[in-house]
Amino acid sequence: MNLVRATGTIGGLTLVSRILGFAREMIAARILGAGAAAEVFQLAFLIPNLFRRLFGEGAFSSGFVPLFSKRFHGEDGPAEAKAFANEVLAVFAPTLIAITAVVMVAMPAFIALIVPDDWGGGDAKTNFAVELTRVTMPYMVLICLVSLVSGVLNSLNRFSAAAFAPALLNVALVAALLLVPEGGMATARAMAWAVIAGGVAQLVLCWTSMVRAGVRLSFRPPALTPGVRELVVLVLPATLAGGIYYISQFFYAFFATRLPEGTLVYLAYADRLNQLPLAIIGSALGTAILPSVSRAVDQGDGSDAARIQGQAVDLGMLLTLPAAVGLAAMAQPITAALFQGGRFTAADAQATGLVLAIIVAGLPAYVLIKILTPGFYARKDVKTPVRIAIAMLVAGVALNFALLDTLGIAALPFTTAVTAWGNAAILYALLHTRGHFRVSGALARRIAKQLLAAGAMAAALWGAQSFFGDAFAGSTLHRIAALGGSVGAGALVYFGLAWLLGALDRDLLAMLRRRPA
Repeated sequence: MNLVRATGTIGGLTLVSRILGFAREMIAARILGAGAAAEVFQLAFLIPNLFRRLFGEGAFSSGFVPLFSKRFHGEDGPAEAKAFANEVLAVFAPTLIAITAVVMVAMPAFIALIVPDDWGGGDAKTNFAVELTRVTMPYMVLICLVSLVSGVLNSLNRFSAAAFAPALLNVALVAALLLVPEGGMATARAMAWAVIAGGVAQLVLCWTSMVRAGVRLSFRPPALTPGVRELVVLVLPATLAGGIYYISQFFYAFFATRLPEGTLVYLAYADRLNQLPLAIIGSALGTAILPSVSRAVDQGDGSDAARIQGQAVDLGMLLTLPAAVGLAAMAQPITAALFQGGRFTAADAQATGLVLAIIVAGLPAYVLIKILTPGFYARKDVKTPVRIAIAMLVAGVALNFALLDTLGIAALPFTTAVTAWGNAAILYALLHTRGHFRVSGALARRIAKQLLAAGAMAAALWGAQSFFGDAFAGSTLHRIAALGGSVGAGALVYFGLAWLLGALDRDLLAMLRRRPA
């Protein structure tokens, strides 16, 4: 597998989805603003997404892919792998449906655990949150099934459909906004139903792609077969620990709903910007290298596994450092250009910019986590990364309790960034100690040069803000044009200086130049 080619495929299609996501957020900001309806939709969308992360991603995907890949490339080949996927589907689907049904019935109590009694000054906002979350909750079933099918596709090195699928959700949400543009409860309700439509579209796309790849799954009565038990033993500790992550995210919403109205919206929009490079770079690299690292480990070739991770760190930092520095330096102009307008005020954009400038400090750490974690998963070690994540998440919750009254909204992104760096540092220390992966001197020097180039880029971006000062205070079109000019100047400075300093690996450059076979 060509790492750059696979990462480019995943990252490029993810970029399409993220661009559509920005279009969605830009339209939503102007139509809904940061008021009560916007906050209720953010909460209603947050809850099924957290269940998705608990049951459909993370430990499940990272446990399923190596087991499916091992069977696919084993003696019995595709037939054994298909049988294993069918067995997992037979248990996975009814479990998801049962959990969804229970949560939907208990939704009033569920929401009451998160929001304060006087959220919005009465019961209307809370009741609306219960209604919308009941609508969006089945999305968890749909997107978890998408995760299983995507695991099959990724194991076959077919990344396109799974990477593009999230774009369909954004298309559905944009359609809802344009069809019901009056704002308020009617628009939020239309967006909630659009979430379900987007989930169905994603499942249809991925399922069709899987069938075209030669794997046809069928629903059958559930049974705890040896393959299913092997998967459960592998992922259950991580899934149980993921419950702690889930609780921590509820604390995140718990804290946000106790801050001034609009906080949930500011956090969501800032995180959308933070997630763009994380998805395009970090998630793409993590997804691309897991099958290759797993095969290298299965073949007893630890040096090749380390080489793949080293290339991923090199490429990841080359692209992530300028993204983090650029988002921090341009946080206020970016949020104003993208979101300010209509019902989303200048004060709303300023608050969103503050959150963004803080949270991106942890962006390189999150990318490193995505790259380092496969080194454990490929060796069937799910427990270690989860234990580290538990420790960091508990620390983050404690920090939020300690800092919320002092820092206000800034406490939430600050603790997120700090704990991300703690997580990445411990992951690397353990891989280093065990002899699985070590940053070479040459790689460390290149990263140092990348940091130097990123610092020069930050200076250029601050200078560009002064140069385009009047445009940044103008219309949306002027703000976007000034933002584009600033980003272009910053990218030119970064990559130009990185080239001059020798921050680009020659082998990596050769891979970038190589034509796909």
